[in-house]
Amino acid sequence: MDYLNYLKKLLDSVVAQEASDLDISVGHVPNIRITGQLVPLTQEKTVTPEDAEAMAYALMSPLQKKKFLEEKEIDFSYQHEDKGRFRVNIFFQRGSISLALRFIPSKIRTIEELNLPTVLHDFLARPQGLFLVTGATSQGKSTTLAAMIDEINHTRSVHIITVEDPIEYTYPVDRAIIDQREVLIDTLNFNNALRSTLRQNPDVIMVGEMRDLETIATTITAAETGHLVFATLHTNSAAQTIHRIVDVFPAEQQDQIKFQLSSSLLGIVSQRLIPRIKGGFIPVCEILICNNAVSNLIRENKIHEIPAVIETSAKEGMVSLNRAMVDLVRRKEISLKNAMDYSLDPSEIRNLLR
Repeated sequence: MDYLNYLKKLLDSVVAQEASDLDISVGHVPNIRITGQLVPLTQEKTVTPEDAEAMAYALMSPLQKKKFLEEKEIDFSYQHEDKGRFRVNIFFQRGSISLALRFIPSKIRTIEELNLPTVLHDFLARPQGLFLVTGATSQGKSTTLAAMIDEINHTRSVHIITVEDPIEYTYPVDRAIIDQREVLIDTLNFNNALRSTLRQNPDVIMVGEMRDLETIATTITAAETGHLVFATLHTNSAAQTIHRIVDVFPAEQQDQIKFQLSSSLLGIVSQRLIPRIKGGFIPVCEILICNNAVSNLIRENKIHEIPAVIETSAKEGMVSLNRAMVDLVRRKEISLKNAMDYSLDPSEIRNLLR
């Protein structure tokens, strides 16, 4: 059996049915995910351990296979003809191999097409500083960043360097020069890539994920030294994001990091994807803009007061997650139940709706 061609046929099903994912697990038929629900491809045969292994190895280079066998899991991207890219995660479970493939469409959608807040445009022309997109896994962070980077690509003649693991979206040639570096293929790790990036004449830097102390420190330094830096973090709110960044450092360095962050941070968008009443998902965003009040709170370690600043700064473009969800409930985009389920403070949702 030609396992690569079989896998390509399954990927064609993902594209044709506008699914988001393909899951291959031993003992099951292949499944695709459509608007959040797993749908078994019942016309396909049940996957055996030999099938899963053959499909996994068909996708991997010798270097990737070596890394996978050493570390028992691997992330990389796979270009499926001209139909789009897939972010691939291959891992072991109960001694057998499983595959999870996330579809990344070829076309990068705009901020408006993604239903994202228009205030995001304001950050794109800034000459330097740090802008963070945060949220849990699979909440659209990479898609939001791609929309922002692509807008710069079409509007500014600048040098953009991205460091990603793996590369997800690829950008058309336009006004910007965009160099995309993939961890393991183009660089050993995020920190090495970021340190050398500062010597590569960038105007804009995009960090796929701030994973550790060294990467966070280098990212903040890049934002302080004349670069516009975009990055992601797995946190659920703006205040939690700042806590996470500060807490990763030893106690004796935290005052310095708070000072650096207070002077370099431009804003934070914390987003989650919520099921839409008419089908699909819609992003809901908490927006923090780092004004003088927010900078002072970060410096003075009064991060717990940041939600109150967001709540009272709507005129500047800030919005809390609950207010964003209440707005969508009133517009009949999302249900009250889903707003309550996804909220960090469900009781406030009812109070705001009154």
